[in-house]
Amino acid sequence: MTAGKPCKSAKTLFPSALPPGKSIDYLPGKTIFSQGDECTAVHYVRQGVVKLVLVSKRGRSGVLGFLGRGDFFGEGCIGGRANYDTSAIAVVPSTVLVIDRKKMIQIIEKEPHVCTQFINYLLSRNHRIEQDLIDHLFNSSEKRLARALLLLTEYERGNENLSIIQRVNQDTLAEMVGTTRPRVNFFMNKFRKLKYIHYDHNGGLKIYPSLSKILQ
Repeated sequence: MTAGKPCKSAKTLFPSALPPGKSIDYLPGKTIFSQGDECTAVHYVRQGVVKLVLVSKRGRSGVLGFLGRGDFFGEGCIGGRANYDTSAIAVVPSTVLVIDRKKMIQIIEKEPHVCTQFINYLLSRNHRIEQDLIDHLFNSSEKRLARALLLLTEYERGNENLSIIQRVNQDTLAEMVGTTRPRVNFFMNKFRKLKYIHYDHNGGLKIYPSLSKILQ
C-alpha cells in the first residue's frame, strides 16, 4: 500500500516543540521495533523512509504503509497500548527520534497548542490512510506507482544529503504499490518513454512533475 501526501501539520510544528529524545540512525533493512515489542516510546522520522509491516497469526506478512520525514509512528503507547501492533523497518538510511512515552504525554498535557497540533496531525494521517486504502482498492497499479514515485520526491525534499529515490529499488516500489516487480518494471519503462521520468548514464532516476498526469 502506498503512503499518501505527507502530513504538513507535523512539519510546521515539529521537531522544535518535541520533548528531548534519543536520535538514532538506522541503515536500510534495520528493524526499529518489532511487532509484539513493549510499546514504550513514540517515534518521529527526521530523515529517511520507514515501512510498517504486519504479520498475521497465520504467518502472512503485509506492508501497511510507508512513512517519511515529519511522520510519527508507535504513538499507540500514549493511549496505553502495551505492545506494538506492527514492525517498523528503515527502507533507506533513516534518522528517527525516539521519545519516551511519559515525556510525550507530559508535553501534550502541559502545552495545549502541541496537543491540538498533534491531534490534527493524527487526523490528517488517518485521512491519508483512508485515501491509501481507496487508492489500493480502486486505482490501477500504474496510478499507484505514479503516486508512490511522486510521494518519494516529496519525502526527498526534506532530507539533507540523501537521495531517497536512488535508494529505493523496484522490489520496494512493488511493496509500496502492492504489485509485482515485473509490473513495476513495465510501468517504469512506459513512464520513461513518455518522458515522465529520466535515467541518467549512471542509472540515477529523476521524477518530473508531469508524472502527475497519470493520476488524472
